[in-house]
Amino acid sequence: MARLLLLGAGHAHMTVMAHLPEIISRGHTVTAVGPLSRHYYSGMGPGMLGGTYTPEDISFPVQQMIESRGGEFILDKAVRVDAKSKKVLLQSGREIEYDVCSFNTGSSVPQSIVNANATDVYSVKPIENLLAGRKRIQSLADRGKISIGVVGGGPAALEVAGNAAACAREAGCKNVSVRLYAGKVFLRHLSPRVRSLCASAMRKHAIQIIEGSYASGVATKKVTLEDGREFDEDVIFIAMGVRPSALIAESGLPVGNDGGLAVNRFLQCDEHPDIFGGGDCIWFKDQPLDKVGVYAVRQNPVLYHNLIARMEGGELQPFDPGGEYLLIFNTGGGTGVLHKAGISFGGRLAFFIKDYIDRKFMREFQP
Repeated sequence: MARLLLLGAGHAHMTVMAHLPEIISRGHTVTAVGPLSRHYYSGMGPGMLGGTYTPEDISFPVQQMIESRGGEFILDKAVRVDAKSKKVLLQSGREIEYDVCSFNTGSSVPQSIVNANATDVYSVKPIENLLAGRKRIQSLADRGKISIGVVGGGPAALEVAGNAAACAREAGCKNVSVRLYAGKVFLRHLSPRVRSLCASAMRKHAIQIIEGSYASGVATKKVTLEDGREFDEDVIFIAMGVRPSALIAESGLPVGNDGGLAVNRFLQCDEHPDIFGGGDCIWFKDQPLDKVGVYAVRQNPVLYHNLIARMEGGELQPFDPGGEYLLIFNTGGGTGVLHKAGISFGGRLAFFIKDYIDRKFMREFQP
């Protein structure tokens, strides 16, 4: 019998959680630690902000999923991992021992430019922050005028800007101003064609894209850029890219260039072979992976196989990231932008395809 510990109940652990009865029937115990009883699917988070989805539509009841299948769920947060003694210290002071441990602790958005006392400022992670931001926009919409700022120049900022505008208009606000503070260049890692389609979508939603200078400070109702320009905003979202969970580096575990848990082709830590990981919190040593949900989904069956194999002395299976993935952005108001293998287009069809794929994923793993 082996003790399997799951740190985080996110995308990369979905197959493991779905097969808990089989794992337990083999004589093992499974414990999961998570900060919330539900896990939000980040790919649908902007749609919740825009009003397309409810919180229940985009989240898994992970505590129920685990407990109903014979596992133990601990509503808590890991603060330190002692890999040598195979123990995890939780925020509550409780200590958990394991034989095999898997990390799916996600990522966070850097807050270094945000004033510590700032109000009406919402980081896009954790995803439930977007629900709080939605409620705040709705509460201000009665005034008939609202200004919204989104700090960041990547896909997350794009999706949040489009859906924040949709939220304000859905609430009946007549005068909506949305500015996207995109840094030097908007969507600089994407092709000119995709950038053009996304910029066009923002124009259709009357969203202003501000390029040429990074944001240097965010305070209550104010965004300041490095070139000295200042802008007043009622609500501000922070979407500047993500960083892996700090738990990994703070526990002295081997990390990659971005601070993620360094794992080999088996999604396993070389220095501590009883530790595995998936999703945004890892650094895949064979090749850097984008912080997108598709890789967590692709890692699911490999993690499931390898965790059992490690507990039972079986052969590990390598993870193949696969080729180019389908890229679809939810640009708000039922519109999107799609790109794959040289095919790019925007509009309602792009969003329809994204919506279909996302809902199918949610149905697959719902209890």
